[in-house]
Amino acid sequence: MTGGPVTGRAEAMTTADHQVPDPAAGGTADATDATERREADARRTPEKGRELLPVAAPARTRAAVRELLRPHRGLALGGFTVMVAATAVGLLTQPLLGQIVDLVADRHPAGALTLPAALLVLVALTQGGATALGLSLISRLGETALAELRERFIERALRLPLEQVEKAGSGDLTARVTGDVSQVSEAMRTALPELARSLLAIVLTLGALALLDWRFLLAALLAVPVQAHTARWYVRNAVPLYARQRIAAGAQQQQLLDTIGGAATVRAFRLEAGHTERVTRRSRAAVELTMRGVGLVLRFYSRLHLAEYTGLAAVLVVGFLLVRGGSASIGTATAAALYFHSLFGPVNSALVLLDDAQSAGASLSRLVGVADQPAQEKPERPSEEPREPAAPRGGAVTVTGLGHAYEPGRPVLHDVDLTLRPGEHVALVGASGAGKTTLAKLIAGIHRPTTGSVRLAVAERPGIGRSVALVTQEVHVFAGALADDLRLARPEATDDDLCEALGRVNALTWAEALPDGLRTIVGEGGHRLTAAQAQQLALARLVLADLPIAVLDEATAEAGSTGALTLEKATKRAIEGRTALVVAHRLTQAATADRVVVMDGGRIVESGGHDELRAAGGQYAALWGAWSDIRATARHHPPRTTNPPPDENTEDP
Repeated sequence: MTGGPVTGRAEAMTTADHQVPDPAAGGTADATDATERREADARRTPEKGRELLPVAAPARTRAAVRELLRPHRGLALGGFTVMVAATAVGLLTQPLLGQIVDLVADRHPAGALTLPAALLVLVALTQGGATALGLSLISRLGETALAELRERFIERALRLPLEQVEKAGSGDLTARVTGDVSQVSEAMRTALPELARSLLAIVLTLGALALLDWRFLLAALLAVPVQAHTARWYVRNAVPLYARQRIAAGAQQQQLLDTIGGAATVRAFRLEAGHTERVTRRSRAAVELTMRGVGLVLRFYSRLHLAEYTGLAAVLVVGFLLVRGGSASIGTATAAALYFHSLFGPVNSALVLLDDAQSAGASLSRLVGVADQPAQEKPERPSEEPREPAAPRGGAVTVTGLGHAYEPGRPVLHDVDLTLRPGEHVALVGASGAGKTTLAKLIAGIHRPTTGSVRLAVAERPGIGRSVALVTQEVHVFAGALADDLRLARPEATDDDLCEALGRVNALTWAEALPDGLRTIVGEGGHRLTAAQAQQLALARLVLADLPIAVLDEATAEAGSTGALTLEKATKRAIEGRTALVVAHRLTQAATADRVVVMDGGRIVESGGHDELRAAGGQYAALWGAWSDIRATARHHPPRTTNPPPDENTEDP
């Protein structure tokens, strides 16, 4: 239902018709009104209403890995071949050492040791160079596949319906983007090359033992049952444990985000103790699972040591018997013991890497689960874009019998009927918690209604596959050049188009005054924009998007009182020629709207013009009276400030 972001963190585009005759109920109650949302965050139990993002099944995860590696078969074959050669060359070390033992045991002159010693040096140099090359090829293979997976994950994550993300909680997505990606990245960089090297060493070393004497191989294989049992035991216990650890980490992050995001409400309602207890409980759960993992690894190591001692003792006993019977020399027995001893590292590495593999596998399943989500179709662009954007044509919006509940049995909206005529500007007002934001998001297509429908009727426009733009109070400035930030709304826009959009929202003056103009780096680590400037930037993106219907959810609330008049003028110019639904934070916006709709308790209770509703003496008249009294008090008793921050927009609202 939603497309790419246009004007900020919580902004989206929707398709032309998002009627939902039979949507799924349930979800999270954190998106009603600004205050309603914070209160819900502060009070709700985190476990309720969460529907975590999908996790791929093991078979699907393995298939995804094969799909990622298939285009790079040549690189994989080259790396494997080089690693086989490096390992095979390294296996010459033990026979050479055995030959030296035989030469010494037979009392050969010291000069006889020169050749095997020189060969040992040559083997070391050759093995080192070939191993470095092979590991680099395998690492390149892993990094390339991981980069493709990351790109697919980010692409799908950015196109997930916001309703699905909200139901899962931002902590789940954050944990996947950070912890899971890091876990898989580390495994690709270290575990994959080392595992490949270890498995090759094990196979070739066992083959070398068989070449010395098949009885040495049988003795070495006595360790295999213990190792195999250990591996099965570890995998059986580690897979669910690491999956629970990933979920616990996401739940911990979600609780931290909920508590920090609703800090003001938490303090206002004296809920600090309850939220501290929730954070502590979730943190303790994550720590307990981590410690269980540590205990599991310690028991894993102890069993591996038992296997090593069993195998080495068997090889030494067989060597003693063969030397005593004259079937093998001391050097051969020494080479066999060294071969088995050299297996300690590869076998332990391969089995220990199961720890990283299980953890990375759990993380990979979570990434593939998101990456496999169907991508929303992008609207086709015309072959030739017009140089000047077409004048926006407003569309009609018809809301019929609309109801919505974030949690079953707790409806937020009740049987709402509303019609927006083409080009009409409607202000949506009401007390906090009335359901204004929920209605706005349903019309924008962010949520799916529980009952009823939302229908849009817009004229066909070539190359435009979306109809609604949503601008919220949570405006985000993306890191990068100001021009690139603006082009998120229309990538093909020229600099003239950008300047025109900025000028329309009264932002061109300050934009041109930036150190590098439109090329100035803004956002994280760049030039810091004021709250008013950030909101003007969001409105400029709305102008560039050039869609027929605009929904503004308190889009000027975060700027405070300074610059409010400028922002309201910018908003009015940005929605010219469009059908607009404005969730009004300031009733001055309602006064200039074509129609005012008043909500209370999830229902529409009044609808009409500003003067008409004031004269009616109903809820809108009461809201306007309270608003006017507050403004009058603020004008006569302004707050005292010392060295207020500079702001070029200082008109009093």
